[in-house]
Amino acid sequence: MKIGDAIRRIERSARLDPITGFARSLVRRVPRGRAADTLHGVELGHPMHPLLVQVPIGAWMSATVLDLFPGTRRPALGLIDLGVAAALPAMAAGALDWAEQHPRQQRVGIVHAVSAKCGVLLYTASAVARHRGHQGWGKALGFAGLGMVGVAGMLGAHIAYSLNGGVSHTEQDRDLLPDGWHDLGPMDDFAEDTPVRRMVGGVPVVVVRSDQDVRVLTEACSHLGGPLSDGTVAEGCITCPWHGSTFRMSDGSVVHGPATAPQTVLETLVVNGVVSVRRPDHGSAPHHDTAIPRPRAAETGLPTGRS
Repeated sequence: MKIGDAIRRIERSARLDPITGFARSLVRRVPRGRAADTLHGVELGHPMHPLLVQVPIGAWMSATVLDLFPGTRRPALGLIDLGVAAALPAMAAGALDWAEQHPRQQRVGIVHAVSAKCGVLLYTASAVARHRGHQGWGKALGFAGLGMVGVAGMLGAHIAYSLNGGVSHTEQDRDLLPDGWHDLGPMDDFAEDTPVRRMVGGVPVVVVRSDQDVRVLTEACSHLGGPLSDGTVAEGCITCPWHGSTFRMSDGSVVHGPATAPQTVLETLVVNGVVSVRRPDHGSAPHHDTAIPRPRAAETGLPTGRS
């Protein structure tokens, strides 16, 4: 059996659901706010957890190399202590991300978390043994800890790359949007501050009208693909109904996580009362010779929003 097949068995194991449910309820007791957004990676633009784990993994790998040579007890011990301390914020960030994922991701994630925590405990025991002068035990525990951390890393990679945990679920929509201007319908069809789903080619978008302004964003939430058209609008922002990610409609930026990647905002144009959109990488306002879908557009078209 391939290793990937074994991991996919974990994905399908509903027996883990009571455990994940209990752990999820504990993590979700953490208040949402700026600290949680920082640990999610809102300011960074992608999940913080993969960045934070570099420090403990790097420290422990370096300590393992030093353990192979004589006269390196003190620097190896210092690196192990550093790794144990740095693992704490990394685990906190990972737990917050995990609590807002899909069931299959959480099943693999709980095994990933247990493996990582076992690794941290083994390295903590290694540090204690070394501080007490038991270098042989310290090295053995360190090697065992590195093995557990390796298992955790493999499972984490599966979550990220096979199960799309942490990737933007809307970025590909930007590239799939067709060229040119496309009608979405009369302005009067869109109620005030009410998200409406429309299609541009094969890509779903969400349309929100506020007074005489209209904003159009890719509909799939960048976090896990939730339908923003079922979300709520307030204070110039739209909030996903699945996990509460909030985006500023003017530029698509993330206001609150767990999402970290922004939404794509399409350029909009209102001509003769009809809303039209195009991809944001076509430049700014249309010139007099730009082809747009309504007659006399050069005389009446006014851009109402752009990314």
